[in-house]
Amino acid sequence: MRLFAAVLPPDEVARELAAEIDRLRELPGADGLRWTGRPGWHFTLAFYGEVDDALVPDLSARLERAAHRTEPFALALRGGGQFGRGRALWAGADGDLDALRLLADRTEAAGRKAGIDMGEHRRYKAHLTVARSRDATDVRPYVTALAGFGGAGWTVAELTLVRSNLPRSGQPGEQPRYEAVARWPLGGAG
Repeated sequence: MRLFAAVLPPDEVARELAAEIDRLRELPGADGLRWTGRPGWHFTLAFYGEVDDALVPDLSARLERAAHRTEPFALALRGGGQFGRGRALWAGADGDLDALRLLADRTEAAGRKAGIDMGEHRRYKAHLTVARSRDATDVRPYVTALAGFGGAGWTVAELTLVRSNLPRSGQPGEQPRYEAVARWPLGGAG
């Protein structure tokens, strides 16, 4: 299974972001970007890649402990940026980013301890990808437009293990399908 740990925004936050994305899609050149859909919006905490089925129970147990050790925290969508010279356009985050980073570190450690090759550790950068491009693209107008964006805040209360099903049809613009494999409440609540 192709898996990652994530924080998912609630529906009302996704609706606000969808309205902002609709405005961005009216900018010149927007049709040259591959826009992600609402079902794919998430803050990836740790990407595990293809995980052997035999490792999933241990990974799940470790993620449950990571969730239990992390108290719920405040988060909001705010601003935006880019990676890879316009290959990824993203909405940023505001709120308790230290708690988000801590949860990301704990989910990465859970993967390592479960025997998953996590590659080289990189400092966590909170982002929710809204568009991609195969080539370097000037997305500065979109980043500028996102600078003033601020969504309603919410309390992050759960950690989600997500399965990513890659497109198989070969159709241009087809998006991966994401499904929640497991969810754990933060702080041991619930």
